[in-house]
Amino acid sequence: MTVVGVVKAKQSLPARIAARAGGGALRVFLVLVGLFWLMPTVGLLLSSLRGSSDIAASGWWKVFTEPSQLTFHNYSSLLDNSTITDSLLSTVIITVPATVLVVVIGSFAGYAFAWMDFPGRDWWFMVVVSLLVVPVQVALVPVAKLFGKIGIFETTIGVITFHVAFGLPFAIFLLRNFFAEIPRELLEAARLDGAGEVRLFTRVVLPLGGPAIASLGIFQFLWVWNDMLVALIFADSKHPPITVALQQQVRQFGNNIDVLAPGAFVSMVIPLAVFFAFQRQFVSGVMAGAVK
Repeated sequence: MTVVGVVKAKQSLPARIAARAGGGALRVFLVLVGLFWLMPTVGLLLSSLRGSSDIAASGWWKVFTEPSQLTFHNYSSLLDNSTITDSLLSTVIITVPATVLVVVIGSFAGYAFAWMDFPGRDWWFMVVVSLLVVPVQVALVPVAKLFGKIGIFETTIGVITFHVAFGLPFAIFLLRNFFAEIPRELLEAARLDGAGEVRLFTRVVLPLGGPAIASLGIFQFLWVWNDMLVALIFADSKHPPITVALQQQVRQFGNNIDVLAPGAFVSMVIPLAVFFAFQRQFVSGVMAGAVK
C-alpha cells in the first residue's frame, strides 16, 4: 500500500466528508446562501419598479412573468418628493462628519494609547474599554437634558456629537490594538532617522493601519446612516434623516408604497456602495487582525 493510501485509510469518516464537501458542493451551497441573503434586497428593488396597483394586486415575483410592470415612474415621484430628497441630504450632512471625526480622533487616540507614554495610560484605556458596555438607550434621557441646556437639542450638531461620542470608544479600542501590533523595530528605526511623533504617525502608522481605519470607517458609516433611534430623538424635526423621513411617510400615508419602496432602496444602496468600494481594505483589516 502506498503512503497516500495509508493516509486515506487513517482518515476518519467526518474528515473524508469534510474534504469532499470542500469542493463544488460547498461552493454551490454558499452561492445558494448568498442568493437567499440577497432576496429581500432584490424584492425591494423590484417592488420599487412597480406601480402601486401592481404592488397591491400581487407579490414582487410577478415581474418575472409580466416584465411590463417594471417602470421608473416611482423614482420620478421620489425625486419630486422634497421630504425624501431633503432627508437624504440631511443624512449625508450627519453621516460624513460623524464618520470622519470618529476616524480622525480615534486614530490619534489609538496611536497615543499604543505608542506614547503618559501618566495613567493603561488606566485611561481601561476607562475607554468600559465605555463600550454602556447602552445607547441608557444615555438618551441625560444626554437630551444636557443638549437642551447647551442649546444643541434637535440640531444637526447634536446628532453628530452623540454619534461621535458613542463611536469613539470602539474606534479607540480597535485602532489601539491594531497599532500596537506594528513592529517596535520599525518605529525605532524611523525615530533614529529623525522622525518625530507627527511624522511617525502620518508616514508609518497611518499607511500600515489603513485596513483597520477603512474597517472602522465602514462600521461607523453604516451605523450612523442606518440609525433611527438617535435621529428620532435628537435630529431637527424639520430636516430629519432618511430613516425618520421614511417612518413619517408610513405614519402619514400608509399606502404610498410607490414612494416608500424606492426611498428605502436608495437609502440602502448608498451604504452598500460604500461597503463594496472599501471591501478590499475591509477584508485586509479583518484578515490582519485574525493573523495577529
